[in-house]
Amino acid sequence: MKYDMKIFSGSSSVDFTRNICNYLNISMGNSDVITFSEGNTFVRVNEPVRGKDVYLVQSIGLKPNDEFVEILFWMDAFRRASAKSVTAIIPYFSYAKGDKKDEPRVSIRARVCAESIELAGADRIITMDLHSPQIQGFFKKPVDHLQAMLLMCEHIKSLNLQDYVIVSPDAGYAKQAREYSKYLGVPTVIADKARTDHSESANILEIIGDVADKNAVIVDDFTISGGTLIDLSNKLKALGAKKIIACISHLLANEKGVKWLNESNIDILISTDSVHNPNINLSGKIKIVSAVPLFAEAILRIHNNISISPLFNTLPQKIN
Repeated sequence: MKYDMKIFSGSSSVDFTRNICNYLNISMGNSDVITFSEGNTFVRVNEPVRGKDVYLVQSIGLKPNDEFVEILFWMDAFRRASAKSVTAIIPYFSYAKGDKKDEPRVSIRARVCAESIELAGADRIITMDLHSPQIQGFFKKPVDHLQAMLLMCEHIKSLNLQDYVIVSPDAGYAKQAREYSKYLGVPTVIADKARTDHSESANILEIIGDVADKNAVIVDDFTISGGTLIDLSNKLKALGAKKIIACISHLLANEKGVKWLNESNIDILISTDSVHNPNINLSGKIKIVSAVPLFAEAILRIHNNISISPLFNTLPQKIN
């Protein structure tokens, strides 16, 4: 296999990028990010990339505006350094939530981000578990949309749960929840959730399905405050559920959210390392499953023109 590639890290994904490079047994690209006192961002590539295939890893997570703008500057820097191709690897794409104009005089933020990243110089985008998968259509360049489901499912299996159900927090995630159920061979339960504003909180109105005397595994793509998960866990517990586990692809919980998690009916919260979040160290309930092998294998397969389809059906296996 050819390993003639350079992988660089943005400021939000240094550990994640280093682990990808360790997995592939290559050195991480040499670069700098400087934030000046007034908030201005400066990026610099410290080694030649002329004629090389370049990969930039940067989640848009806890500081979405700064991290998004930094991606634009990286794309431009690599283009001006005559890179052969530039791939933006965005493990968590925060603005995927802004996928539609569902009220007057608002921006379709995901569309703006997609166009900006492409105009800045990206040839390809790799991401994971978009909140709204349809935003792949906002990009004119190829998008590889990876899924954390297999990683999560295998970890769920390792818990040796008996008599459990998969719980979707709302109707919108029901399709993905059924994929979990299909893989694990267990029933799906769906919560009816209502959101009335942009306060990051929602009301759980009803649970569709039987959870009495069963263990419940809630699945969702991300959480910020943890409010929906905690409200849902309370509802499940009131209906007779036993152990409650949450599986979240991207964990953005702040310090207050982690405190609420510690005090909640959730026994374990499983997530990936797609977002560098120091707050996870505040809770013994949080278990991290690494998405590094998934992204590393995707990079390697794309770089060597090998299909990435197997990554959607089986756990990542290192190819030689």
